[in-house]
Amino acid sequence: MRLPSHTQISCLALAGAMLAGGLSQPALAQDGEQADPSALTEIIVTAQRREENLQDVPLSISTISDEKLAAIGSGGQDVRALSARVPSLVVESSFGRTFPRFYIRGLGNTDFDFNASQPVSLVYDDVVLENPILKGFPIFDLDRVEVLRGPQGTLFGRNTPAGIVKFDSVKPSDETDGYAKVSYGRFNAVNAQSAFNLQLGEKVSTRFSVMYQRQDDWIDNVNPSAPQANALEGYDEFAARLQLLIQPDDDTELLLTGQYRNLDGTARVFRANVFTRGQGGLNANYRRDAVSTDGQNEQKVKTYNLAGRFSHDFGPVSLVSVTSYWTGDATSVGDVDGGFGANFLPPALFGPGDIPFTAETRDSVPALSQFTQEIRLESNNDGPLSYQAGFFYFDERLRIVSENYSTLGDPLNAPGGVNILVSQRQDSEAFGIFGSLTYALTDQLSITGGLRYNNDKRDYFVARTQDTQFPTFLQNPLGSVTRSVKDDNITWDASITYAATDDINLYARAAKGYRAPSIQGRILFPPATAMPLEDGVTIGNSETIQSYEAGVKTTFLDGRARLNLNGFYYDLNNAQLTAVGGGINANRLINADNVRGYGLELDGELKPIPNLLLTAGISYNNTEIQDAGLTTAACGATRVDTFPNVSLCTPLDPIVVPAAPFSAAIVSINGNSLPQSPRWIASWTASYNIPVGNGDIYAFTDWSYRSKINFFLYDSVEFQDKSQLEGGLRIGYRTDRFDIAGFVRNITNDQSAVGAIDFNNLTGFVNEPRIWGVEAGVKF
Repeated sequence: MRLPSHTQISCLALAGAMLAGGLSQPALAQDGEQADPSALTEIIVTAQRREENLQDVPLSISTISDEKLAAIGSGGQDVRALSARVPSLVVESSFGRTFPRFYIRGLGNTDFDFNASQPVSLVYDDVVLENPILKGFPIFDLDRVEVLRGPQGTLFGRNTPAGIVKFDSVKPSDETDGYAKVSYGRFNAVNAQSAFNLQLGEKVSTRFSVMYQRQDDWIDNVNPSAPQANALEGYDEFAARLQLLIQPDDDTELLLTGQYRNLDGTARVFRANVFTRGQGGLNANYRRDAVSTDGQNEQKVKTYNLAGRFSHDFGPVSLVSVTSYWTGDATSVGDVDGGFGANFLPPALFGPGDIPFTAETRDSVPALSQFTQEIRLESNNDGPLSYQAGFFYFDERLRIVSENYSTLGDPLNAPGGVNILVSQRQDSEAFGIFGSLTYALTDQLSITGGLRYNNDKRDYFVARTQDTQFPTFLQNPLGSVTRSVKDDNITWDASITYAATDDINLYARAAKGYRAPSIQGRILFPPATAMPLEDGVTIGNSETIQSYEAGVKTTFLDGRARLNLNGFYYDLNNAQLTAVGGGINANRLINADNVRGYGLELDGELKPIPNLLLTAGISYNNTEIQDAGLTTAACGATRVDTFPNVSLCTPLDPIVVPAAPFSAAIVSINGNSLPQSPRWIASWTASYNIPVGNGDIYAFTDWSYRSKINFFLYDSVEFQDKSQLEGGLRIGYRTDRFDIAGFVRNITNDQSAVGAIDFNNLTGFVNEPRIWGVEAGVKF
């Protein structure tokens, strides 16, 4: 199958952008008061735990407007749709909708296990969501989306060395109103959302929000032994939020929240041998709408949340308490080899390409509980000094079960039977004490400083059992392993802001961040050697980051233009990295002496005429691993019969230990960039409306681009993607009450690899296809 060239895609995208009226940015706009319709609206953010004009905050921040959020979510997309929509942000997943992985300024974690530690924190309604199955909670009925770049180690605490993705839902108000909208599109996709706000009395109000999304299976399984049309990629998801706001007096407020999510669908579709050894890009084995697999594929997630936010104004200070409890379970099974059969069978019984052995695994979270408590004091005075201080507590109990299936079966195991089982138990506890203050030295000059003490500990247990009749090639000592880690650390930030004019703010910031130690023991396929079982359990020691940035935030053209630009540099010391895949499809934690990063970020908006809004954003990120002795296994082991002494892929890094039969090459990764870390990210939007009758005809287009990414810590010819460019268009008619529109996502049908599995064959997975549909909404 011949795919569109990047040149063709670029031309189509450029034409689309020109037709829409110009370039623009991703991620700006939380609507505030607007006195002049020809001027831009003020953007209000809560990056420092208080409402402020974005232009006054000494921090690199992007937001996403209501219009842009509605557009990118038109087809029912999940949180991954935010990827490359703001500078320096990438979101990807090898689990589909269940398990998003976030990267900011190149810093993230490719670990696919359910206890993976991430350096980007997700904060939803003032509550950190630590576990991956919580981070995938749907985004609906939102008031704000903010991306905070750089270490956030004072106010938000642990595991934020890269930054924060922050969601705030719409809160109950004293109005009786609401909205409903529903879309229908390709693959019988339905995306419905509704919210209703009700005043229950003078002092009590409530808001109920609900979201439902579903899509048919649309990928055919063309396995010749059991073909099935429309077998994969369907899902059915429901989420709801109920809030009750109690205000007994003008100084006291209690917000109670309950949330629920239920996802039932298929897991990520893996595609065997869609790369060719020695070549880049997708090959002729790749078909967007077809795969050949022989394993199970399903995914289910249920999560529940109860939370309470209490605040009381004591005059000089306010007391704020945020209590939250999350629980849930999940399971996901997929055909990891991405194909059918194995090469020890007759040629017609395996493919596509060479499948050395079958691999079908299930990962489950039978039980997860997360409890968090934060108490803080916030100053209320209007003087030159403002401050806040508080205490944070985190407690998580996590259980994980991983199973390997005997896909082909053997004389003693029926096909599909479990032959290896790994049980993990992880208990984590942390607390932090923090304080931050801002002092206005003059009307133009202010300084901010903060300090936080972090204390973390984690206890871990893993056990592996194996069917004694299973073939012996994976034999090594079995049993159980326990590990414990703990650490404490002081993080801080300091910044200075100078208002050069009423419209120009200059700032500089230095910050230290911290990620707690972590443990990884997904030993489903431990090293097939005589080494002890403990060698399959690895520890990532604490990492710290020292970051510096400076920038300018300016508004000009009588408020019709806004430009925010910053440059940054960081040193990540003792960096936690994850070596995934390889010959045994494991996750191994390693620490690099240093990762250096530097770059720039730009957000801009322009309203040349009242009916046209253009936005644009761009980022450049240069990351480099600096550790002369750091090595990792490259792609999966060699085969004696087919590829003697030749690796599965073509490593580009210096080879320390050559590949051998059943043993992958060991390569040096010193000097490599981080995985999933493109040098360039750019996005732009254009919105134009024409008054007609009681409403407007409008058009909105949005585009995003990222440059080349590597999928793993090592560099190879095959496991990378040169670039990705996606665009969308929404055209409709809206009034104060009604909105009806047609939309298309991935308008050029860009087909890009977004990840890979490297231990068995040249398996990959790809981005979402072109989706189109219609949407109707009403406000009441």
